[in-house]
Amino acid sequence: MKLITFDPFRTLGLASVRYIKPEHAAAHVSELSEADWLLFPAYWQLHGLHYVLRRPIFPSPASYHLGHDKIEMTRALELACPQHLPATEILPSDSTSVSRILDTWTFPFVGKQARSSRGEGVFLIENRQQLQAFAAQNDVLYIQKLLPIVRDLRVVVVGRKVIAAYWREGEGFLNNVARGGRVRHDLPVPEAAVALVHDLALRLGIDYAGFDVAWVDGHPYVLEFNRLFGNQGMPDLPQRIASAMNDYLLGETPSSPAGPEPNPSPITASA
Repeated sequence: MKLITFDPFRTLGLASVRYIKPEHAAAHVSELSEADWLLFPAYWQLHGLHYVLRRPIFPSPASYHLGHDKIEMTRALELACPQHLPATEILPSDSTSVSRILDTWTFPFVGKQARSSRGEGVFLIENRQQLQAFAAQNDVLYIQKLLPIVRDLRVVVVGRKVIAAYWREGEGFLNNVARGGRVRHDLPVPEAAVALVHDLALRLGIDYAGFDVAWVDGHPYVLEFNRLFGNQGMPDLPQRIASAMNDYLLGETPSSPAGPEPNPSPITASA
């Protein structure tokens, strides 16, 4: 099987992988066209590789398209699992929208920038001044309910499987390990949260992502997922990821890469 990667660091555990720099891809069209899988292209490469060369891509195009922008991601989650999404409002960033939020929301709540990761671009908004400052700095007002949690779950999907799940606990508002949060392995992971992520990933065609899930009164809420997630959460997580990638890429039929599972009904986690 011929594998070509555009990100050698995320494919360190794979054998016999050819590395091509993203900016040099146009000089290797023949080679790319013969590849069984194209791995970890830059986002700007996706459309050409997918629509022009029509080669199987990992992570999947859905992982890229839905994971690239929190607004697009949230729109998809609203359709797929509305009961597992915290109350969210997405509005134009203008004075009318700010007034509407002031009239209908209670402080504190969360403001998110459309494109961010690793805990960046996520803000705790506690008063009118902070809301106005957030609105002035963003074209879109993405406002989400602040859930009463002190930790959240990171659930890692590779291929069609959940390969890891663990708690993250921060000192303050954010729990991201990259922002100083610590991993808790001494607490049980709710099976319903893992099942929700597994079913949601299959439904959306997401084959490589770290999902962030809040657990409130026995109910899981999907906060977001990240296509480029960290692997610091468990000592053997890099090895788990590499093994799952090997199994998935070698086991799938390259001419028919996995797509979303057809299912018109909203997803519900079992308690």
